[in-house]
Amino acid sequence: MLLSRDAILKASDLPTRDVSVSEWGGVVRVRMLTGAERDAFEASFAGDGPGRFANMRARLVALCAVGPDGRRLFDEADAIALGAKSGAALNRVFLAAQELSCLRPEDLEKKSAPSANGRTDDSFSDCASASASDTPTR
Repeated sequence: MLLSRDAILKASDLPTRDVSVSEWGGVVRVRMLTGAERDAFEASFAGDGPGRFANMRARLVALCAVGPDGRRLFDEADAIALGAKSGAALNRVFLAAQELSCLRPEDLEKKSAPSANGRTDDSFSDCASASASDTPTR
């Protein structure tokens, strides 16, 4: 089926996952990064400064934690406060956000690995499909 502009723009294509965080007393809903969020997140690691990876987990969680309405719970300034929370709790939410957004090391390796035809794989469809298949959505 050939999609129209309106069909693409109206598509609900950001899967979510609820992550139990006992340290915080409940559940955090995490959603996949949007294209613009992913670009900004990846661009923040450009260069070779020693601090470019500082607070990486909290920065991703701030981008991906959403409320019941699907809107972000945190802004970028909240990442500093999130970084002061339990490392175990933060990492649990980070891992879900990383998987949903196809940012795991194995996802990135697969994307850059040459395929049988000698080209690199431009698609994250396998990752996104696997992430979304077992996750509840809003």
